[in-house]
Amino acid sequence: MLKQGNRRWAAGSYRRPGLDPERRRQVAAGQSPCAVVLSCIDSRVPPEVVFDVGLGDLLVVRTAAHTLDSLVTAAVQYGPQALCAPLVVVLGHQRCGAVTAAAEALRGRETLPGALPHLVAALEPAYSTADGQVEPMAHAHIRRTVALLRADPLLHGAATMIGAYYSLDTGLVSRVV
Repeated sequence: MLKQGNRRWAAGSYRRPGLDPERRRQVAAGQSPCAVVLSCIDSRVPPEVVFDVGLGDLLVVRTAAHTLDSLVTAAVQYGPQALCAPLVVVLGHQRCGAVTAAAEALRGRETLPGALPHLVAALEPAYSTADGQVEPMAHAHIRRTVALLRADPLLHGAATMIGAYYSLDTGLVSRVV
């Protein structure tokens, strides 16, 4: 369903399914999403649009560069545990501003303001494995996030976990892991 929806979106033939009053009434009593999507907060990458799905189809968790902490992990765990969502998708994307900012801070040994150093710390392992290159860093971070979620005892065996990458240029999502 997600692959087909993404193909429609990328081709410009999206349908925006399940956004009518009838669907709203159907999901008002409960939800059973087909997937949890852990995605970036980037305004250009709304998972419901990228996958051309409607109300109740996805449980979406969004953080800068899909970084994990205990609250985000709990939100991801909720999908398979409470709602029996069979799939978790970690969705990174092209030209991620959070990944770029972290790479620049690490390269220049700069400390970003506010709570942003937490973001830099979360992305530092990907920076190290990608030699500081932004797009390879984004891919490395997707793989690392998937590995962390697969190792989670509450998620292990509860859902299939995959990593994916969204191209801003083409609109297509490709599987990373």
